[in-house]
Amino acid sequence: MSLRIPLAGVIGNPIGHSKSPRMHGHWLARQGIAGHYIPMEVEPADLASVLETLPRAGFAGVNVTIPHKEAALAGARRATPRARAIGAANTLTFLPGGGYEADNTDGYGFHANLAGAAEGWQAQDGPVAVFGAGGAARAILHAMLEAGAPEIRLMNRTRARAEGLATAFGPRVRVLDWGETDAALKDAATVVNTTSLGMAGQPAFDLDLSAMRPGMLATDIVYTPLETPFLQAAARRGAQVVDGLGMLLWQGVPGFNRWFGGDAQVTADLRALMLAP
Repeated sequence: MSLRIPLAGVIGNPIGHSKSPRMHGHWLARQGIAGHYIPMEVEPADLASVLETLPRAGFAGVNVTIPHKEAALAGARRATPRARAIGAANTLTFLPGGGYEADNTDGYGFHANLAGAAEGWQAQDGPVAVFGAGGAARAILHAMLEAGAPEIRLMNRTRARAEGLATAFGPRVRVLDWGETDAALKDAATVVNTTSLGMAGQPAFDLDLSAMRPGMLATDIVYTPLETPFLQAAARRGAQVVDGLGMLLWQGVPGFNRWFGGDAQVTADLRALMLAP
């Protein structure tokens, strides 16, 4: 009687650009695990039937990405508190009795990236300024509030969207108008860009960062390019900068460990592999 080869994967639409298979393949090879991590392009209308079928084919779980994160949470048999709070899932683990548990590890990945890359940094060091109020911002707000951030100053081009997040996450989230950077940055300890501004193929990051000062930590969730215009501007003003690649790496750790029974590590050689063409 042969043992089943453990399987996992990532579901999105499109999915050809995903670097997750490279990352999980690295961990599998390093730990000598005879498993596979497979990219799957799935139409939204087919998501539920695919998730029902995969465990029969030996899959332990999957990551889900755009545009499936909200639907994956809605279809879960169980969900972690952080997935419920964020309103989306990216990590699904199939359950023995059918169905799956939904989790969201994006906020964990964001926090772990900063904690690992910036020695001595803590969320409770001071106010946090956040640019953007999309899906990634929800995960980041949850993680930073859970970690003790005293206040989050949130700016989004559409103010109503930011106000929706403030309503969802409570009084420690304060909404500012787009462009009120002086007020957002005053005495802030951490500054986060969650928008696509400055990403390859997107409009430039054009907010005024003149109020930034040495000692602040600045981070961008974008990692293409690795040194975004936002991070370059922050570094010129003396801020410590942390790029967004680590968030991608760290968010994958919990799923890998659950599905393959491994011990995933975020290392310099993994970063180098992910940055290679």
